[in-house]
Amino acid sequence: MSISFDKALGIHEKALGFRAQRAEVLANNIANADTPNYKARDLDFASVLKAQSEKTQTGHFSLGVTNAKHIAAEGLDDNADGALQYRTPMQPSLDQNTVDAQLEQSSYAENSVNFQASFTLLNSKFKGLVSALRGE
Repeated sequence: MSISFDKALGIHEKALGFRAQRAEVLANNIANADTPNYKARDLDFASVLKAQSEKTQTGHFSLGVTNAKHIAAEGLDDNADGALQYRTPMQPSLDQNTVDAQLEQSSYAENSVNFQASFTLLNSKFKGLVSALRGE
């Protein structure tokens, strides 16, 4: 009898990866707060997680493509950045930069807390699997 990590961990593994990806996007926004014409982006975590959950339930797969001329497989998104959306600025700026540093920092802090919660949950699941394997 083998253990399926996909079934044991559920969507939590993917959620942790999406939280890390969102942290990268938010950090990029913060780093480019003074760059003229930079457009702030964000990852809609709820929609990405919902789409991943639907893919898992329907059995769609992902495929790494090494060349843009390769034939697309069924069930794959044509746009890998489709989950990234541009942020609507609260105030217009003279240099057309849409980064609001305070909003980005609060979003980053919130994402960090949620990442830690997901990591703690995933860690407890691993501890449960280890104790089950040991027969405790």
